[in-house]
Amino acid sequence: MPKETTKSTKRKAADKAEKAPKAKAKKDPKAPKRALSAYMFFSQDWRERIKAENPDAGFGEIGKLLGAKWKELDESEKKPYIEQAARDKARAEKEKTDYDGQKADSAGSGDGDDDDE
Repeated sequence: MPKETTKSTKRKAADKAEKAPKAKAKKDPKAPKRALSAYMFFSQDWRERIKAENPDAGFGEIGKLLGAKWKELDESEKKPYIEQAARDKARAEKEKTDYDGQKADSAGSGDGDDDDE
């Protein structure tokens, strides 16, 4: 015996038909890069050492080893990476404000006609 269709199942099917996939916005290639975290600076620094110590480890295994090593570090050992991250954050914020300012200038310029005459 076939299953009876109810209003709720009809409504769900209609909702699915109405939803179209959203187009992904194109990223501006001139946009500034985001700041890296202290862990990412640590990871860049230590990845080759971990690979050398564990030549048979895969990508995921290396990530786990890096995470474990990061957790083992005390605050004094993490300090250089934290400072590096702070400098990178300041750089990223400055670049973003400059980029947003340029973007606003180019968008606000219009056609260049002034009606002040």
